[in-house]
Amino acid sequence: MAISLAEVLKLTVPERVHLVAAIWDSIAEVPESIPLTDAQRTALDERLGFYQSDPIAGSPWAEVRKPILGRG
Repeated sequence: MAISLAEVLKLTVPERVHLVAAIWDSIAEVPESIPLTDAQRTALDERLGFYQSDPIAGSPWAEVRKPILGRG
């Protein structure tokens, strides 16, 4: 089943958000299907290493996003 962009744009904003979330969830189920460049893989490996060496050093997403979104 193919759906056109015109059909998607007829949906309400909440319906489109739900659709995007469903699409993202379906992509996240198969992360190995998303190709990474060598630089991206190296950066992710480095960040994972930092986390593994000191897992409590970072900040939770809820704290990080507040100033980004202007709520803190």
